[in-house]
Amino acid sequence: MPYYRSSASWERRQRLLFVGAPLAMVPGLTFLPALVYLIVSPRVAHASLIAAVLFPLLVLAEIVGLWLLVRCIAHHAFDLITAMACGTLMVLLVIAGYTGIFLAAIVGKF
Repeated sequence: MPYYRSSASWERRQRLLFVGAPLAMVPGLTFLPALVYLIVSPRVAHASLIAAVLFPLLVLAEIVGLWLLVRCIAHHAFDLITAMACGTLMVLLVIAGYTGIFLAAIVGKF
């Protein structure tokens, strides 16, 4: 794979990582508890209204975070920033895996 020079400096890529990683991780971690407590068994007053506002925001934050992480990785030599962004994406894959397993368990319960 050829190495492409990019105009993104180390500081710019570091800023993309430090903003993109929390934007990708927090919605990934909060999706399943929010789904259970707001949709499956609502335990809060106005749960459907909160869910209607919260879930699009979670999806938007996840997409923006993933986009920023991919911008850290794309067309750069393998360095520390790239390794950290790849590690964050691997953790997100694990989170997506256990979210899928728990969602399948919830659907199987009903």
